[in-house]
Amino acid sequence: MKMILAIINHDDANRVTRALTRAHYFVTKLATTGGFLKDGNTTLITGVEDDRVDDVMELIQENTKARPHPLAGGAEMGFGFSTAAPKEVTVGGATIFVLNVERFEKL
Repeated sequence: MKMILAIINHDDANRVTRALTRAHYFVTKLATTGGFLKDGNTTLITGVEDDRVDDVMELIQENTKARPHPLAGGAEMGFGFSTAAPKEVTVGGATIFVLNVERFEKL
């Protein structure tokens, strides 16, 4: 058995959760915050048999998308001057961890 932790952008969370529950996977949804952008994420947790991991990964991939996100730049140059060149980073998609589960019980 495996535990899948999927960190996804909050904009994709409902779509991914619906897809997984339609496919009969039990999902726990946690509101989380990313460390880099300090923006809202969602962490989904599900437990699956080893042979179903690829199916879950595919459902997540089909229901998330990467998108550009403006990032306010600003490098301090000294004497009170700074650069304000806007930059973009890519957000969305998913960061997924697949962990071995030694024991699982539903009480």
